Amino acid sequence: MRIVMTADHAGFDMKDQLADWLRADGHEVLDLGTNSAESVDYPRYGALLADALADGRAERGITVCGSGIGVAIAANRNPACRCAQVSEPLSASLARRHNDCNAIALGARLIGLEMAKACVTAFLTSDFLGGRHQRRVDQLANPSEQEPA
Repeated sequence: MRIVMTADHAGFDMKDQLADWLRADGHEVLDLGTNSAESVDYPRYGALLADALADGRAERGITVCGSGIGVAIAANRNPACRCAQVSEPLSASLARRHNDCNAIALGARLIGLEMAKACVTAFLTSDFLGGRHQRRVDQLANPSEQEPA
């Protein structure tokens, strides 16, 4: 699978370790940075991740910042990206199965490497269920077409 990865300064080390692990497992990894602890602005890296998903350079995305929250918000500015901040495998699996997420965001200051690997595994091995969930995913892409409550 082609996976795009990004991180800010707080997440670059976890990103690099996950990228090496994914490559060893046979995945193609597109690493769009950052690659040091020098302070950077996370919105740029969320946008880079989303752009790579939108233009087809990658099938899935993984981004890492201190909490996972900022980069998820930034990535979701692009309508082609559905990025969920996850901190354990069940959320990562549900993000795929129910929301057809094509990206996850991890918090390097909140979870360790082994939990991050468990989240990535759950995300990459879960399939979108479709059915009633498809209607809801479609509404995410077209909020103006939703029926009033």
